[in-house]
Amino acid sequence: MSTLDGGRNLTHQVTYNLGAAIVRGDYGLNEHFPTEAELCEQFDISRSVIREAVKMLTAKGLISSRPRQGIRVQPNSNWNMFDVDVLQWTLSGRPSLPLLREFTELRIGIEPEAAILAARKQNTVNIARIHDALGRMEAAERGQDDALEADIAFHTALLVASENRFFIQLCNFIETALRVSIACTNQIKGVGVASEADHRAVYRAIVEGDQLGAHNAMLSLLTEALALIDASIGANATDGDGRSPTYP
Repeated sequence: MSTLDGGRNLTHQVTYNLGAAIVRGDYGLNEHFPTEAELCEQFDISRSVIREAVKMLTAKGLISSRPRQGIRVQPNSNWNMFDVDVLQWTLSGRPSLPLLREFTELRIGIEPEAAILAARKQNTVNIARIHDALGRMEAAERGQDDALEADIAFHTALLVASENRFFIQLCNFIETALRVSIACTNQIKGVGVASEADHRAVYRAIVEGDQLGAHNAMLSLLTEALALIDASIGANATDGDGRSPTYP
């Protein structure tokens, strides 16, 4: 392992390497996890760095560390999925379709409500950001902008326009997961870009102050994505290989 300048950077690198390995399944629930001494030898670093990395991974819910019990990997139900690092590790490679389904279910619980609030609050600056994102999506359809970045810009602008501090703090989490989720659903759908027209329906309802219309338009976008994921899960299930299906 290469040495970085500064103990903090080294701690973060060890945390990243161990966290990614845990999420990949390199260390199973009932398998031996290296002791602090073994980790010191493995990474050729001091025990203080390892202890800090263990604290960070414990805070993320990936492991537990107790006297006389040692370090143990926690079930994934204990992982802090709102932690951006955990989310990135989980979504790296080929994430499972059931995981993407769970993420879309979460979005269904949040984004239609954010659309209602945006329509109610009528903050012209925030609505202008949604309009700008739509412009980027339109440009992306002509090959003049990045389709994924434009799509993400729309959805994060919607959260900001809700003026709800809890929703706004989800922007980084939503952005991280959308980079995989949008690519997945677009691939399943067989398109390279999201439909600007469908997103414009959400924007139009917000501008008009139509709270129910904004909710329904946003819900329609997400239920379509959920249906695509469900259909792909069903298709993978017919393969009968017993593995958790991943996106194509």
